Amino acid sequence: MSDTLITVIAIALAAVLMFVFPLMTISDRTDDVAQLTVETATTDFVDTIRSTGKITKANYDKFVETITSTGNTYDVEMQVDVKDVNLGKKVSQAQSDKIGENVSYSIYTSQIEKAINDDGAYYCKEGDIVSTSVKNTNQTISQQLKNFFYSVTGNDSYTIAAQHAGVVTANGK
Repeated sequence: MSDTLITVIAIALAAVLMFVFPLMTISDRTDDVAQLTVETATTDFVDTIRSTGKITKANYDKFVETITSTGNTYDVEMQVDVKDVNLGKKVSQAQSDKIGENVSYSIYTSQIEKAINDDGAYYCKEGDIVSTSVKNTNQTISQQLKNFFYSVTGNDSYTIAAQHAGVVTANGK
């Protein structure tokens, strides 16, 4: 009886070693490739905005298509900190050429998407700061396997994320 029990345990252990761990390793590598793709796409998207001074519908759609090609769903958050050109009206004793006295206001994802859909582009000006952050919203196979075996990650966590920001160097219009 003890020989049969040991044989069953050995077969079960061999099955885990032969199938589950390679599957976990491959799914981790898939997440690594998706992470690299998302980081590269986010950097390219923000750098294009910085150099052209505008967020076009074509560029935004290409960016979203690139990151969703990894097979995951993502939450994309964009922000443009617009450098205010009318400083005298909002702040007394402010000069735009002094460091630390520049006033700005923020435009967020929903406002940018509305401008893109209505006008075809959102235009920035030189000195604006553009930032984009991306996080996956679904659970990858790697996360599901880790949840099953280790209970390491929770349902609200993400494993694939990227962010990039920079100062716009050209006027969009």
